[in-house]
Amino acid sequence: MDDLYKKNILQSDALRQYILETSVYTREHEKLKQLREATIEHYGKGPSCKMVPPEEGQFIYMLVKLTNAKKTLEVGVFTGYSLLSTALALPEEGQVTAIDLDGEAYEKVGLQFIREAGVEHKINFIQSDAMSALNEILNKGEQFDFVFVDADKPNYIKYHEILVKLVKVGGVIGYDNTLWFGSVALPDEEVPEYLLVNRNALKELNNYLASDTRFEISQVPIGDGLTLCRRVE
Repeated sequence: MDDLYKKNILQSDALRQYILETSVYTREHEKLKQLREATIEHYGKGPSCKMVPPEEGQFIYMLVKLTNAKKTLEVGVFTGYSLLSTALALPEEGQVTAIDLDGEAYEKVGLQFIREAGVEHKINFIQSDAMSALNEILNKGEQFDFVFVDADKPNYIKYHEILVKLVKVGGVIGYDNTLWFGSVALPDEEVPEYLLVNRNALKELNNYLASDTRFEISQVPIGDGLTLCRRVE
């Protein structure tokens, strides 16, 4: 793969390594480290690995703390690195509802470390397609302080229109991968075909969020791009 298409948008390897070694690995919870290493062992280290990078996991942990979230929602789990980051940040009575179509990676790799970290009781894992699960949650009248979305990119806008009803006013939604290996800034002819479908979906999402007056937004160049949306109405 061309070096241009790195999952981490920070293009300087040396600078990213400095950040990791100085601020991230030194503070990473032991069970997060073990989960990260186990995920790489099972699925590899390249862009095909769907795990959020550790600096983004640290950022999510901070967001949960800063927003004083007690009830959160995660759409797309994989092995559960971001989920464990969230659960560790939540207070003892906090709850994170986690949705993934495929529970195998979570159960095979992540659940062991979540149990060992002592936070399994904070997690409600739902194995389902996201639209069905979100509509069921909506019908129950639930609301959340913080939502993290790292799932199928072409459905992000559909998720957004449900999530606006599920996140509290003042709550935050985070959409992962909104810079998509940097390809959102490139002309079509320079984007590899295997990136094009998701890249087009994310460009559409970025424009959609930019014009959505129900939210204040900030597109953060961390990991592969994380767009934060704070509901204001």
